Amino acid sequence: MIFVIDVGNTNMTMGVFCGEKLAATFRIMTKTPRTSDEYGIMITQLLKNNGIETSVIEGAIIASVVPDVMHSLTSSIIRYLHTKPLIVGPGVKSGIKVATEDPRGIGADRIVDAVAAYVKYGGPVLVLDFGTATTYDLITEDGRFTAGITAPGIRISSEALWKETAKLPNIEIRKPKTILAQETITSMQAGLMYGQIGQTEYIIRKVKEESGLANLKVVATGGLGRAIADETDSIDIYDSSLTLDGLRIIYDKNRK
Repeated sequence: MIFVIDVGNTNMTMGVFCGEKLAATFRIMTKTPRTSDEYGIMITQLLKNNGIETSVIEGAIIASVVPDVMHSLTSSIIRYLHTKPLIVGPGVKSGIKVATEDPRGIGADRIVDAVAAYVKYGGPVLVLDFGTATTYDLITEDGRFTAGITAPGIRISSEALWKETAKLPNIEIRKPKTILAQETITSMQAGLMYGQIGQTEYIIRKVKEESGLANLKVVATGGLGRAIADETDSIDIYDSSLTLDGLRIIYDKNRK
């Protein structure tokens, strides 16, 4: 079994693959400081809760956009799972050629999503990840990562409204029954959700227009991706396990 970890700015999403089958997934918060022992005990217990013994883990891979946690997290994998994790970064085989002005500036999570979308759905493909940030990445038919757009995620926008204003509250992020809101909470929900839907549709339309790729497939993932994908015809596929699948695929490409 292969243990995969996607370290995002808000959460770490972890999964265990048995071959190509995702056998278990779980999440922990990224921002909570932890020692290697704390990570190790938590990971061991989460595996046990899912009926998985650490002895069956034969390899691990990590994609991270949070450098500060990597020393403790990597050490925990080595000590408690008895395997040295592969870290997604320069020099790791992915099957995707990054053809941008600054290839090293592309986050590991975006490379992983690109790999999974290209392998699972083919190219050209536009990959949307609704996480802490909302990202849109274009991969061509021949597997080149040629462009990426980055926007604030829905939670960032919600927190900005709450923290930077005197009277607006912290709210649950969900689509209200109507955009014609008549009180504060639903007015914020309407602005956040319908604003994200409108942004998504416009960016997809502009990418197709400027790239000339009318047959572009659009694949979405990320925590709030389902809510957006359900509200627009501009997204062709929502794939909740896209990032974890990408980690497995990259691990397989680098297996000795």
